[in-house]
Amino acid sequence: MSIQEVIQSKAKEYFTEIQSWRRHLHMHPELSFEEHNTAQFIEEQLANMGISNVQRMAETGVVALMGNGPKTYALRADIDALPIQETNSKAYKSKVANTMHACGHDVHTSSLLGAAKILKDLEADLEGQVKLIFQPAEEKLPGGASILIKEGVLKNPAPSSIAGQHVHPPLAVGKVGFRSGKYMASADEIYLTIIGKGGHAALPNNLIDPLVVVSQLIMSLQTIISRSADPKMPSVLSFGKINSEGGATNVIPDKIYLEGTFRTFDETWRKKAHEQIKHMVHQVCETYGATYELDIKVGYPNLYNNPEETARCKALAIEYLGADNVVDLPMRTSAEDFAFYSHEIPACFYRLGTGNEAKGITSPVHTSTFDIDEEALLVGAGLMAYLAYYRVKD
Repeated sequence: MSIQEVIQSKAKEYFTEIQSWRRHLHMHPELSFEEHNTAQFIEEQLANMGISNVQRMAETGVVALMGNGPKTYALRADIDALPIQETNSKAYKSKVANTMHACGHDVHTSSLLGAAKILKDLEADLEGQVKLIFQPAEEKLPGGASILIKEGVLKNPAPSSIAGQHVHPPLAVGKVGFRSGKYMASADEIYLTIIGKGGHAALPNNLIDPLVVVSQLIMSLQTIISRSADPKMPSVLSFGKINSEGGATNVIPDKIYLEGTFRTFDETWRKKAHEQIKHMVHQVCETYGATYELDIKVGYPNLYNNPEETARCKALAIEYLGADNVVDLPMRTSAEDFAFYSHEIPACFYRLGTGNEAKGITSPVHTSTFDIDEEALLVGAGLMAYLAYYRVKD
């Protein structure tokens, strides 16, 4: 049999076990930086496979090394869950209140475990080493990837390149998607307090109305995108939360709190936009006599898929799945901390189809009804193993 046939056969052979791993993880989710039981579960499965070169990083991250040879290739899966109460009725629904694998990290983790089990069977034939990275805290700043990199995950040995996959409900099960170059946006968090002078709403002339300031400011800030950003470079500036301290129909509050996000695909423009946001806030507040407190938390960078690496991984995916099951993807303004790896070494981050309209499995990620067609685990585990098998030698 060809390696393609061998790996596909092994993915089918181990499917029930991979499925059981996914369901266990789904029932026992843990939030970012709290994945202690998840890490222990991963370590136990790796030990059962006979993979002994395993270490903890960033407290709840698990990194394993297998194979032999001069070249090292890395595979990454994130392991944390989201603060969402699951509303599905499946037997494997989350058992933890207000915590759910609503972004598919249970799928990523079980797929990487499955790839590890397949590769362990083929270890004698591997012409290099495979570094398995089970990464914590993708969902929370500063991002587990940034911490692992600081702790040396891309050293000793240094991977020549890295791949990661992510569930994608709009893509039918059995398919995968790729995009070369800039793929996902940077993501920064904006925390802003506007401080005015509150009082009786019937006497606005005696006050500094922070509501008026905020109204003007939100509209003014949008001109940074419409008039300063390159129209060919997508950028988003959105505010998703506005709260006041006090206030009523006849009471103007003293303070307004805002929270928002800024996203783009260019690191130079990103820094320039931060300065323009600061300048705009200062100008508008000064005009109305208000003061402010502004905190822009710098988040994940844009995710860049190395063109040569992505082309090779896409070609391997076509070999493994067939051309009809490999699609091209558009840019997207969501963010991923896998981006940190992509700014360090050649990287390829691709999408794993998990949707099935016939079965009613269509809910987006980050929703309380998210689920997958578990047949996706066959591709999730098998393709990662296939990529690693060839990328350690070519």
